[in-house]
Parts: sequence; C-alpha cells; structure tokens
Amino acid sequence: MSFIHFAPVQGHTDAPYRHFHHNSYNSPLTYYTPFIRLEKDGLRSRDIKDFTSSLNDSSHVVPQIIFRDKTELNTLVKALADLGATEINLNMGCPFPLQTGHGRGAATISNPNIGEAVADTVSNNPDIHFSVKMRLGYADPNEWKILLPFLNSISLRHITLHPRVAKQQYGGDVNYECFDEFLKESVNPVLYNGDVKTLEDIEDIKNRFPEISGIMIARGLLGRPSLADEWERRTELSREERLEKMLNFHTDLLDYYNETLCGESQVVAKIKPFWEYAENEIGRKAWKAIKKAGNIAKYHSAVAMIGRD
Repeated sequence: MSFIHFAPVQGHTDAPYRHFHHNSYNSPLTYYTPFIRLEKDGLRSRDIKDFTSSLNDSSHVVPQIIFRDKTELNTLVKALADLGATEINLNMGCPFPLQTGHGRGAATISNPNIGEAVADTVSNNPDIHFSVKMRLGYADPNEWKILLPFLNSISLRHITLHPRVAKQQYGGDVNYECFDEFLKESVNPVLYNGDVKTLEDIEDIKNRFPEISGIMIARGLLGRPSLADEWERRTELSREERLEKMLNFHTDLLDYYNETLCGESQVVAKIKPFWEYAENEIGRKAWKAIKKAGNIAKYHSAVAMIGRD
C-alpha cells in the first residue's frame, strides 16, 4: 500500500485528472474517486463513467461512496461490486451541509445504527477490501468514540482520520490530541488527513505520529501536484522545476479536454479549476488572471504569466 493517498475533491480529481497526474509524476499513489451516491435508487451515470473509465487502467483507483443508512450502503456496495470493484472507501467524514443535512458524511459518525450497518456490510462482503474516511465528529470531537467500537470489530484496509469536526469545515485548529487517542485505540491501520501542503508537513506528521500507516492529501496535492513524487524520491524540486512539471501536466490535460469537449466555453470551465488551490505555487498575479479569464485566448494569456513574477 502506498504511503501517500490522493483524497478525492469534487470537480477536480476525475478520471482524466487522475490519469494525467499519474502519467506526469508516476509516484505510487492510491487515488480515490469523488464520492459516489445514489440518485433515484441507482448510480449516477457520471459516477459510473468515472469509475469505469479506461483512463483508470494505469493507476490504483478506489471508488468512494457516501450513504445515510444501511439500505443506501448495501445498494451502493452491490452496484460497485457488479461493476468490478474489489476495494471501496466509505465516506463518513464529508463536512458539507448538503450531505450532513441528509444524514450522510460526518453525520453518520455518531449514529450507532450506521456503525452497526457498516460492520455488517463489511463482514458480509469478504471479497471486497473496505476502508473508511472520517472526521472526529459532526460537532463534538469525541463522537468518534461511538463509531470506533464498530470499526474495531471488523478488518479494514485502513481508516483515514481528519482531526477536525465537520462544523469546522477546513478552518480552525486540528485536534492532535484526539487524533493520537484515536490512533492508539484503533485496531485497524490509520492514515492522517488535514492541512498537509509541503514536504515539511509530511515529515512533521510522520515524526509526531510514527505509528500512522500513511497520509491522505487533497488540497496540498492539487496546489503542488509534485508533492508525493518529491517525498517518495526524498528530493525537493526547485520552484522552476515544479512549475515546469505542473505546466506539462496541465498541457496534457488541456489537450485531452480540447479533444473530448465541445467548444471553448466547456474547455475553459473544465480546465480553470486545475489552478484553484495553486495560488502559492504559481503566484497571485497569474492566479487572479486565470480566475478572471472568460475565454480561451485570455486563459492562455493568463497561464503564460506563470513563472514571470
């Protein structure tokens, strides 16, 4: 199992992005699909397309699902198994109100009925490797203590813990004390997730928690796509080297969108999020120009500003 895992981000880490990131950096990452949910009692066609894409063939991709009860959980597991899934990640940590308001994501952590459902589902599907991504709780950082006994009763590939509660979203301090307590009490391997953006961050977390089995990164890899490769090679690239590799990655992805999408407005809308988390990497002037670009010509002009600051 790879030490660095690329967490999914809706609107960013779809099959083309994962494919060209893997081709550009070739580090032994585990990738996860943006969460798959039920819509009218079935999988959304775009989720099926993303999971079954031929672009997934060259990398290790795990589908992630989000659910609010045992029925949704089992329906999703069966649907993905029918599509050939041998690994499934259970999203029990999404902090966004659109999901928690319907009892999904982080709202499942303090629900013992869902904890029991997860234990039953994992036990009843021995041919599938399951993992869990979660937070400390929805509002209380001790809510994980309700869920953990159920997770300790089953064998999981790993549990990824983001040491915040859902109400914090991505702001406020992470709770290292609760993470350490969780790490000591979990019988399953634990990954750390949250605010990892540099090589120093990775080393700090490894040194603080030497027992962890890995680190899951989302925004840090979106902003600095070379991060996992740099860590694996134990070599920090210069900013110029990082930008060169990032621009090559961007060119490959943009070429793909030009070939597969219809019209420049679709292409611009699809490619602009590539830079959303990269302000520190590419410079504020270029980042703002990209954000404002309304057509492909202005977009290319904005991208050409990268590295000139």
